[in-house]
Amino acid sequence: MARPFGLGRGLEALIPSAGETTSTFEIPVDRIARNPHQPRSRFDDVGMAELTASVAAHGVLQPIVVRTSVDGGYELIAGERRLLAARAAGLATIPAVVREAAADETLQLALVENLQRADLNPMEEAGAYRELIERFGLSHEAVAGQVGKSRVAVSNALRLLDLAPETRQAIVEGKISEGHGRALAALTVPELQRAVLQLVLDRQLSVRQTEELVRRKRTAPAPRHAELTSDLADLEAQLRGILATKVGIVRTRRGGRLVIEFYSDEELDRLYGVITRGVAAGIRTEGS
Repeated sequence: MARPFGLGRGLEALIPSAGETTSTFEIPVDRIARNPHQPRSRFDDVGMAELTASVAAHGVLQPIVVRTSVDGGYELIAGERRLLAARAAGLATIPAVVREAAADETLQLALVENLQRADLNPMEEAGAYRELIERFGLSHEAVAGQVGKSRVAVSNALRLLDLAPETRQAIVEGKISEGHGRALAALTVPELQRAVLQLVLDRQLSVRQTEELVRRKRTAPAPRHAELTSDLADLEAQLRGILATKVGIVRTRRGGRLVIEFYSDEELDRLYGVITRGVAAGIRTEGS
């Protein structure tokens, strides 16, 4: 009878320890289905090519872990890179340990296996943390204990999930690091965050330079809203939406100022185009 295992034991629950007698079977690769809860969405092409070459030359040295499925086949719990490499290398079978696990336990094991062993990108890692927290009701501290990280590291990773979509994609593609993402997370206005992200990319700023840039943007004096009428506040919001940047209307005794912020030469060109196209459209309307 298989020894009981669970989330708390992490990989120890999956891989037999020294002296433990666990049977390994050669299972046809075409009978193994991917785990639908696999947190990894991308694989490094170079790393996969190297693993495939190794598997082709030496075979799969460490068994994957699977569970039986209702259709008579198997569902992968741990070892997706090895399975993909075996298929790419043309192997017909792969060594596997068969475990009995419920669906929820399979998800737990897959998440922990990847978080402990695989090179997930920061967004995949953060998504796996959130899955453990939301699906299984774990605290940040409990998740940290399962994956061997500090509570602060888990909390910082989860902050990345609140970034603007463009910022998250830049992290996935390796254009910026997790450290850049944490710095940009302090900018909670999506338009402002996107503008600063573009500046970081254009100037190839370091994490420290990005932190300083974000600090300046956050501490820049904002236009005063207390003296605005509701109509002017609505107008300010409309301009902010049309121009996709921070806009402020500041009233004075004899009029006021319209402040439009930009964060790079490229954004200034974009704003010029938006404004001049609008002026041209207004002139054509008046002349019709």
